[in-house]
Amino acid sequence: MKTHEILVVDDTPDCLAVIGGMLEAYGLRVRRAEGGQEALDQIVAHAPDVVLLDVMMPDMSGLDVLERLRSNPTTARLPVILVTANSDDDQVMAGYQGGADYYVTKPFTTRQLVHGIALVLGETDLAAPPSSAAA
Repeated sequence: MKTHEILVVDDTPDCLAVIGGMLEAYGLRVRRAEGGQEALDQIVAHAPDVVLLDVMMPDMSGLDVLERLRSNPTTARLPVILVTANSDDDQVMAGYQGGADYYVTKPFTTRQLVHGIALVLGETDLAAPPSSAAA
């Protein structure tokens, strides 16, 4: 199984730590960015397999980052999962209309998050955490 690399983008260091830890427990490689411009810079330097993108950030909203990703032919097809505490129907629809591949609202479980990642990657083997038994 390929080890997938996930870029987690959130302006809150605690959220970056918690989400990163959740994903690393599933054997995923995690990179972190504390804002929209930092995320864009990282993606240009080395595109991840999936971007988990907070919608509400002070420097550049997640929807603005998504718009920039979708307008660039190099990143137009990069899977993006929007993550937000706002479950307002209009915002969810704006995310999907902007090109989001999936939408997760806080609070969420590790299982919900990993399911979304597996879904956008077309994978089924992310559905359970890796075995902790030594080989």
